[in-house]
Amino acid sequence: MDFTFTEDQQTIRDAVLQHCSQFGDDYWLDHDRSGEFPEDFYAAMAEAGWLGVAMPESCGGSGLGILEACIMMQAVAESGGGMSAASAIHGPVFGLEPVILHGTEEQKQRMIPPVIAGKDKMCFAVTEPNTGLDTTSLKTRAEKVDGGYRVNGEKIWITNAHVADKMLIIARTTALEDVKKKSEGLTLFYTTLDRSKIETRIIPKMGRHAVGSNMVFITDLFIPEEDRIGAEGQGFKILLGGLNPERCLLGAEATGLGRVAIQRASKFAQERIVFGRPIGQNQGIQHPLAKAQMQVEAATLMVWKAAAMFDKGLDCGVEANTAKYLAAEAGFEACQTAMMSMGGMGYAQEYHVERYLREVLIPRIAPVSQHQIMNYIAERVLELPKSY
Repeated sequence: MDFTFTEDQQTIRDAVLQHCSQFGDDYWLDHDRSGEFPEDFYAAMAEAGWLGVAMPESCGGSGLGILEACIMMQAVAESGGGMSAASAIHGPVFGLEPVILHGTEEQKQRMIPPVIAGKDKMCFAVTEPNTGLDTTSLKTRAEKVDGGYRVNGEKIWITNAHVADKMLIIARTTALEDVKKKSEGLTLFYTTLDRSKIETRIIPKMGRHAVGSNMVFITDLFIPEEDRIGAEGQGFKILLGGLNPERCLLGAEATGLGRVAIQRASKFAQERIVFGRPIGQNQGIQHPLAKAQMQVEAATLMVWKAAAMFDKGLDCGVEANTAKYLAAEAGFEACQTAMMSMGGMGYAQEYHVERYLREVLIPRIAPVSQHQIMNYIAERVLELPKSY
């Protein structure tokens, strides 16, 4: 059992931090204020090859694992870009995992390289207004027609749909009342986001303004047969294969935010002089920051474990959910502690910690709530009765 990075993994971390340093605090604050997508950052990460870190070499990627992707995404968030930076590239890093695992060779070659190169932006269209986490009850329908499917429905909280060219979308191809199990009859597609058939509306929200969340309205969208991923009706099962990597990545991003928040607060505590001494000399400042530091690093180890298990092909549902839960809690506590340690200055935008606190709420809410993870652990680990 080795907890140290390999030379290559350390190189990834150092290189990403260096690459992201060209996008400083002012860049992210300006984009947070304007709500403008960080095109320069996205293009720079694509040009440097980082979007393909976990994609196969045969498709133009680096052929590395989810562990390396997590190391990268933690560094992206830790650089000061937070969830704005991480969410801008989060989808390309893991979102095409279903295509890798279940797509044909033709689909892999057609779909993956444009995303890695930054030519296509993608979004992940799963959640719906009236179903929440109950994905098997979603209402969007894909009816079989000549040459493909006709899709109608609504999606909500779809990240980057307003700037995306492509979308990974799940829809019901067999009515719920006609299937034996709720998880059957759902089909996954990766297709063009045709704006003549799709309307997107930005949802005003608390933070991460530079990366928009959208309502999506789909009317008579035609999806060709060749854009279906895997067998018809097996979309939910295919989708599940991509959930654990996403939980690992969210955990990495949350701990990255926690790290940068603690770094900013510690630096402030060294420089801020009150009653003739730096406030960092007071244990009332030291101890909360030290506790937050330990919590973030413990959660980070759980993220590494879950990601390493996934890369080895092991069942890691418990570990990935645990990592996401612990990282989200630790990241939140770190950002909150950093703000309180800095007092009024922590509340000021110019010190950026208030932005971290707003953004770190995202890993606590999405893609699955902390309460639902506790349900999962209670059922799968403690063997308690299912509560929902």
